[in-house]
Amino acid sequence: QVQLVESGGGLVQPGGSLRLSCVVSGFAVDGYAIGWFRQAPGKEREGVSCMRWRDGSTYDADSVKGRFTISRDKNTVYLQMNSLKPEDAAVYYCAARRSATAQVMCNDRGDYWGKGTLVTVSS
Repeated sequence: QVQLVESGGGLVQPGGSLRLSCVVSGFAVDGYAIGWFRQAPGKEREGVSCMRWRDGSTYDADSVKGRFTISRDKNTVYLQMNSLKPEDAAVYYCAARRSATAQVMCNDRGDYWGKGTLVTVSS
């Protein structure tokens, strides 16, 4: 079965940094894009940063460009979050999508989802 397991969420002050991890298993990852989505209370889920595994190409939402970086290593995808703002607070979800570019995934959806990890940005 496809498994996506996030970790690394927590409480951080505005301007601080946090690194999320997503361990992937159960599928041929070379045929997928992997990405991070987030959902804050009262808001719709939005794509944040996504990567096509095969070639490592990435896409970032305008709201996080220059602050967040997606990367991969072995069976894990990371989201390095710097210069965090209160509006970044949300549950962050790792997702996988078949045969998608990073941009398409981040502006649409995933096929499989992790359970999420909570990021709180507050002083």
